[in-house]
Amino acid sequence: MSIKSMVLGPVQTNVFFVINDETKETVLFDPAYAGERIIKYLEDNGLTLKAVFLTHGHFDHITAVSSVAEALKVPVYAARSEERLLSDGQLNESLGSYGYSVTVKPDHYLEDGDETDVAGMKIKMIETPGHTEGSCCYYLEEQKVLISGDTLFAGSVGRTDLPTGSMKKLLDSIESKLMALPDDVDVYPGHGEFTTIGYERKWNPFFG
Repeated sequence: MSIKSMVLGPVQTNVFFVINDETKETVLFDPAYAGERIIKYLEDNGLTLKAVFLTHGHFDHITAVSSVAEALKVPVYAARSEERLLSDGQLNESLGSYGYSVTVKPDHYLEDGDETDVAGMKIKMIETPGHTEGSCCYYLEEQKVLISGDTLFAGSVGRTDLPTGSMKKLLDSIESKLMALPDDVDVYPGHGEFTTIGYERKWNPFFG
């Protein structure tokens, strides 16, 4: 397995391509913006997209969902508890940021702990409310990879001042669920640099 990334959109969102190196089947996380660039990257690298997974419903993580998923005819997965944000352009900040509403209706809603087998990989959804009410992370245990969205950053945590956010819930989510993971799990956040659970456990000023 390998992970490639693009930084897209007005707030520099990390978009991740998790690739099965043997089959070139690929899972896409948080198609933030510029769907045509995402599709071109897949085509140029001979990658076959199998699914789209969303960590949460903010506009800067979902803008290209429909264009990519519809063009390539792949299913979209998200947390059941994020349904409200995904369906409301005011709550997900797209209306205020773009002047028009961006919404997503996933094909599959996930509950905490659900595992999905796709592209030869097992992806576990970990519900981590706080950044939004339905924020989640995706854990590939075999590969020791966590896609953390805007829950956990290198040296920081997600903001909680937007609709449905809660700092108490965010810190509780990270402490009880993410800090329980092994130190050598690589963390791929929605913005900024990559990190590890061990590094954040030791150096993140919100913990320790």
